[in-house]
Amino acid sequence: MKRIVVLCLIVVGLVAGSLIGYQYAYQQITATGGPVAGTNWHVFFSPRGGCTEAVVAQIGKATNTVRVLAYSFTSEPIARALGEAHKQGVDVKVVLDKENRGAKFSEAEFLSRAGVKTLIDSQHAIAHNKVIIIDGRVVLTGSFNFTKAAEQNNAENLLVIEDAILAARYLADWERHAEHSDQLQPR
Repeated sequence: MKRIVVLCLIVVGLVAGSLIGYQYAYQQITATGGPVAGTNWHVFFSPRGGCTEAVVAQIGKATNTVRVLAYSFTSEPIARALGEAHKQGVDVKVVLDKENRGAKFSEAEFLSRAGVKTLIDSQHAIAHNKVIIIDGRVVLTGSFNFTKAAEQNNAENLLVIEDAILAARYLADWERHAEHSDQLQPR
């Protein structure tokens, strides 16, 4: 009988501890929109939730490589951060959806002229990715398009995950898309 009571108390303690931990993490996420204590990830929400600033900050920390897969790319701050990283010697390469070729507000032309290898993925109906892989260890992903509208008007999300194993999986996918994409020639 004592064993059953002790076992029940242990189970109740574990459940209560889990619920408290979950509630703490939930409060952290909803209150700050940023890092969650004890994790290797950060989460941001738009509109006006700091997604663009988080992307720019992460690109600014790059020391070796940045790889981008993007559907819509009209964010001037993100394009400038990629261009600056390239100027600082970071190997920056971008694969964009075909809609970016010649699009009025796309930053594809800016990136190409800045010397960033800019590829266009025309193989798919829509290349709907929103991924940035930094230094083979950080992945930025979520519904967040790299656009001004995504930051200011849309309900979107961005995850920044520090995990080399996950980054390797995303990098392999980036390579698959780069292989069948064509280089954008600046006008």
